Amino acid sequence: MIVIVDYGAGNLTSVLRAVSFLGFKAVISDRPEEILEADRIIFPGVGAAGSAMDGMKIRGIDTIMKKAFHNGTPMLGICVGCQIIMEKSEENDTSCLGFIPGEVKAFSKKMKSDENMDTDENIFLKVPHMGWNSLETVQDHPLFKGIKKEDEFYFVHSYYPVPVKKEHVLGTTEYGINFTSVIGKDNLFASQFHLEKSGKPGLLILKNFCVWEPC
Repeated sequence: MIVIVDYGAGNLTSVLRAVSFLGFKAVISDRPEEILEADRIIFPGVGAAGSAMDGMKIRGIDTIMKKAFHNGTPMLGICVGCQIIMEKSEENDTSCLGFIPGEVKAFSKKMKSDENMDTDENIFLKVPHMGWNSLETVQDHPLFKGIKKEDEFYFVHSYYPVPVKKEHVLGTTEYGINFTSVIGKDNLFASQFHLEKSGKPGLLILKNFCVWEPC
């Protein structure tokens, strides 16, 4: 059974619908024992890292997530779920789960697009980064199977993960800077973009996760 973790960060029903559409059985749960027994775990999220971690701690889910990760359960983080697996976030000065070494940083309010980079005009990119953008895969991964270079994904975020080790960076995206948009380690894969809102490419990655057997 696939468990979609409810830790108070929202956006659960759309993920459940996407998984069900793909033909896989899933439940939404905040019960630690059910999460620990899951065959696969998805933890989506919207909002702030601080409230997301508070929600996990109140429910005792942070400890369970750590056990599941070390047990080798396939895990998928989406958006805020991609950020709280780092050690720390600048958002709310939050200590996170620490599955991947590194921190989460905020976009600068003064990022220029490529076409305005060499001008003196103060035309800055909007933060949060919201809308469709491309993905450059920098490492092969089973969850990227079938993804094409021209595919685009849907983003809504003001923060992004910055892993310490390059081996944990699976994909990057350009938005004023080249930032890490997909990270992974062992049985863990996480995307900064919303898979459930990214049309066929997002559903393809989600489907790949639902059959993924990490080594």
